[in-house]
Amino acid sequence: MRKQLLALALLATLTGCTDFPGVYKMDVPQGNTVTQEQIDQLRPGMTQSQVRYVMGTPLIEDTFHENRWDYVYHLVEEDKMRANQRVTLYFDKGLLARIEGDMRPGAEK
Repeated sequence: MRKQLLALALLATLTGCTDFPGVYKMDVPQGNTVTQEQIDQLRPGMTQSQVRYVMGTPLIEDTFHENRWDYVYHLVEEDKMRANQRVTLYFDKGLLARIEGDMRPGAEK
């Protein structure tokens, strides 16, 4: 009887590590959700506070690169990467100078 309980406990533990049917897998969004509408509102010469109002707080404000803000977004659904997007904003003397990354102002939706 004791061996059967031990085997059952071991089996239950191992099945928790596999893709057991009917088990809910949580979607895991990480970072800043950035839309094309937000990017379209950006204009060269905007102040950092104006950009923060449109885009929200950047995910990464590097202390070694004060004039660079990174907006990064990852979405994992059911253990598969569904979205991976990056937008980097560069400032010159506190004003938006250029945009790099996966989305551009005026791009097709």
